[in-house]
Amino acid sequence: MQLDPTQLATLSAVLRLGSFEAAARALGVTPPAVTQRIKALEDQVGRRLVHRSTPSTATEAGARLAKHAEDVGLLETRLRQDLKIDMGPAAARLRVAVNADSLATWIIPALVQTDDFLFDLVVDDQDHSADWLRRGAVSAAVTAAGPAISGCDRTALGSLRYVATASPAFVARWFADGISADSLARAPCLIFNAKDQLQLRWMARETGARPAPPGHFLPSSHAFVEAAQLGLGWGMNPAHLVTDALARGTLVPLGRDPMMDVALDWQVSGVMARPLAPLTRAIRAAARSGLTPPS
Repeated sequence: MQLDPTQLATLSAVLRLGSFEAAARALGVTPPAVTQRIKALEDQVGRRLVHRSTPSTATEAGARLAKHAEDVGLLETRLRQDLKIDMGPAAARLRVAVNADSLATWIIPALVQTDDFLFDLVVDDQDHSADWLRRGAVSAAVTAAGPAISGCDRTALGSLRYVATASPAFVARWFADGISADSLARAPCLIFNAKDQLQLRWMARETGARPAPPGHFLPSSHAFVEAAQLGLGWGMNPAHLVTDALARGTLVPLGRDPMMDVALDWQVSGVMARPLAPLTRAIRAAARSGLTPPS
């Protein structure tokens, strides 16, 4: 079955921009033309590819096909560069899964070093970003350290260091008698989202128990720091983001061992390893500057 590259590019545009109308504007065609291309592709593969909602979203098959279209674009871009073929702007779209704290601390300088890509970043917890690679929904991901995903190349990056922190006033109110399973069970903590296990891991390591404290859900790395400084709760903050606050005393470390390192890997779909080699080099260089080196 030969897939039409124009139809694939149209599918990618619809899913990236969220509507048939926006895709039509970006592609310089009419919305009915976009509708016809998507319908023709759906008829060819025999299944629905786009949920006609607001915004338009991919079915599982649609996500796989859109990712395939982007991979083809990356391979063609690299081929043009290798053969020194001047075909105008060569930037290809690249979908990468990355955890929010890496995005807030160390990875942006790596993205700046590569001119060949237009990035589409999927933000997910490092313990779950590997799932995006397994599903074929991204070409590369920053993941929790572990075995290489089947069909992927893995590079150990180092560890992102976290510090259990709270404001002095919060400590005086909730931890006047010290950190214990009982005090942690009562004190409000900050939680990035339902996938965030860092606070639970630190409490288990610190106390040998698994307290279940009340929690505030704050899905923003910088808001996490501000909320801790203002006394909303305590939380595990990236060391890079709280260095100044700890020096000023607006945050203080908690417990006997406030630091926890989370080891990270860079994993790339094997078929895309060569076209993504410049980005992998930039990621490794940025990790050397922003992460604790791997042991």
